[in-house]
Amino acid sequence: MSVKNRIAACAAAAVFASVSSSAIAQDHPYSEGVVVNVTRVRTVDGHFDDYMKWLSTEWKKQEETAKKLGHIVSYEVLSVEPRTPEDADLLLVVRSKNWAALDGALAKGDELTKQLGQTSVQANKEQADRAKIRTILGSSTMQVLELK
Repeated sequence: MSVKNRIAACAAAAVFASVSSSAIAQDHPYSEGVVVNVTRVRTVDGHFDDYMKWLSTEWKKQEETAKKLGHIVSYEVLSVEPRTPEDADLLLVVRSKNWAALDGALAKGDELTKQLGQTSVQANKEQADRAKIRTILGSSTMQVLELK
């Protein structure tokens, strides 16, 4: 095979590979959207308003700061009707741009704590104190798949 034919064959293979990979990428009936973390919370009986007060002040300040720093896209609190005593009555929903936005979470948390004028010791103590008015039941992280 001549050099010209080899070059032409390589060029054709490269074109075919790039066309077929972009065609494959376009075959998906969805695109990847934001990453969502949902924390399930159960407030202690008689302390729902106490916890909502903390959410509307301190937690909101934290989330607004995280948003300004570009760590998150949005956040919200959802009220849920619990079916059993072990079910959540609140969901804390935090949206990030993508999975990569979750990288470096420890450093981002330290930066956020510093921006809020706290130390990690203070933040940990306040976290422990909130256990008197609520229980964290767990969390799930998922990605939105936007249908085309």
